[in-house]
Amino acid sequence: MRAADSVPQALAVLTDWSAAYAVIDLRLPGPSGLALIPRLKLADPRVRIVMMSGYASVATAVEAIKLGAVHYLTKPVDVDMIERAFHQVRGDESVRPGRQLSVDRLEWEHIQHALAEYGGNISATARALRMHRRTLQRKLGKHPARS
Repeated sequence: MRAADSVPQALAVLTDWSAAYAVIDLRLPGPSGLALIPRLKLADPRVRIVMMSGYASVATAVEAIKLGAVHYLTKPVDVDMIERAFHQVRGDESVRPGRQLSVDRLEWEHIQHALAEYGGNISATARALRMHRRTLQRKLGKHPARS
């Protein structure tokens, strides 16, 4: 088992080691944990990746799955949840389409989608959303709005 606290540390670990299973946090110092998924898949295409985040959004969940994660968990999580997620082969039945979201949650989702589109660049995202950069940073520092 190996651990890393940032994307650069994880990439250094991957230079001489490949994983069968990986748990990645979305929010890491520096680049997002999403940046690790393609590198892990390149090292071993069979790797089972679970992405987790305390700041979950539909945009980042979709992006993680597109990149190759097998599941996306919203914190808090425990070991049993992670283990079940590694072995999941079907979609999560607890997600129900058509559920009405609050305006605050819709704003959070929109911001997360734009942030993913601009590669996590706060300044570029703020310009695209026509929002002051500090306002965007303040919104990102808050917990996501409940559904």
